[in-house]
Amino acid sequence: MANLKSLAKDTAIYGLSSIVGRFLNYLLVPLYTHYMPKASGDYGVSTNIYAYTALILVLLTFGMETTLFRFANDDKSKPDTVFSTVMAVVGSLTLVFLLLVFGLIDPISSSLGYAEHPEYLQMMAVVVALDALQAIPFSYLRFQKRPIRFASLKMLFIILNIGLNVIYFVWLGKTSVFYVFFINLLCTAFVTFFFIPNLFRIHWHFDGKLLKEMLSYSWPILILGIAGILNQVADKIVFPLVYPDEDQANVQLGIYGSCVKIAMIMAMITQAFRYAYEPIVFAKSKDADKSEYYASAMKYFLIFTLLAFLCVVGWMPLLQYIIGEEYREGLAVVPVVMVAEIMMGVYFNLSFWYKLIDKTIYGAWFSLAGCAVLFAVNILFIPEYSYWACAWGGVAGYGTAMILSYIVGQHKNPIPYPLKDITIYIGITTVFTAIIIIGAHYLPTWAQLLCNTFWIVLFLAYVIKCDLPLSRVPVIGRYFNKNKQNN
Repeated sequence: MANLKSLAKDTAIYGLSSIVGRFLNYLLVPLYTHYMPKASGDYGVSTNIYAYTALILVLLTFGMETTLFRFANDDKSKPDTVFSTVMAVVGSLTLVFLLLVFGLIDPISSSLGYAEHPEYLQMMAVVVALDALQAIPFSYLRFQKRPIRFASLKMLFIILNIGLNVIYFVWLGKTSVFYVFFINLLCTAFVTFFFIPNLFRIHWHFDGKLLKEMLSYSWPILILGIAGILNQVADKIVFPLVYPDEDQANVQLGIYGSCVKIAMIMAMITQAFRYAYEPIVFAKSKDADKSEYYASAMKYFLIFTLLAFLCVVGWMPLLQYIIGEEYREGLAVVPVVMVAEIMMGVYFNLSFWYKLIDKTIYGAWFSLAGCAVLFAVNILFIPEYSYWACAWGGVAGYGTAMILSYIVGQHKNPIPYPLKDITIYIGITTVFTAIIIIGAHYLPTWAQLLCNTFWIVLFLAYVIKCDLPLSRVPVIGRYFNKNKQNN
């Protein structure tokens, strides 16, 4: 229970930077969708280029974030030596990447459809390079269990980014997508400077022998990461390439990209959970009760993601105002995208069995299988079904990887997941979601919100009754137990 409380506390802190930060970034969605008209396709351009940068970031970090945790927790290695060696790898990859981009910018920009705006790619190349270099110090903060420092730097970037966007778009009237990328570059460079003092405190030592062990461990994670990120961004990369109407491709992609922002609550929860959970998993790998801990963590992860799912679906009549009116025609895909994000979170939880036994190649195969399914669905169905194919492709891709990981994992390293309880929660969520969707066709907005809130509260009451008694909740639990003793 102590470890679960620690997980909950760290998840809350990491979640502050992730969830609150993403929420604040939502303020940019109405800003962009108001000042960048749908017909311009600028929001689609932003969605497309950010998809490429997400993929490149995985390539540049080379799976070294997880590798750092694995080897920094090994008694045979000194954490600073691990950090130094990892930074040498990422720094070298980043330098080569920048030289290639700036040296070959003309053919690269032409092949990606940005021949008239190579500056977009140059700015984002520098951004992704700095992000890759920042990723390792951020991971080291997590290893050192310094969530406050981690969250503060993340929030600094977000607040600065939002402030500059408001100044440029609202006050100065600079509404081109160019300024989206330019502001990102300024903010990323600014945050990078805050890591410089920490780097001088490190005892730098490169270990060639350790590097060989790290690369052996990390290359399957790289494949896993590539496949995993492709599951998230492949639709946004593929869409302009296969959509039959070139003039409308970025317009439709802009609609999809803006609506997906609402569904990203699942990605926020998964990311916050991962930041807190990953260091604990490796630290707890030698404990006798590790299997029960992993099973409980999976259950509570699903409970809270399903609750979040119901909140987003139930309060959609309000959340829809996050995006501009002319982009709202794509809101119906939001529940589908959230289901895919939940599957991704489950897959992440299932992934630790092969990471802990140094068989990360399994994760690579599972993710590649899911990625192949996603690509197939997108390529085959985008021409006819537009962004609906993107949404269902995510479900198919993540579902494939999730099922494969569970089946093989239970054979190789079985964990007693509470399948009965999980099935009940999924069933309740499905029924409540169906009621909410049906009600949206017949009830006025105020009645929808009232009824939907009732179903959300009912779900929460079931959670409290069965799996989260008030006596075990921090702060509230002390008050509850005190009253119980007085009575």
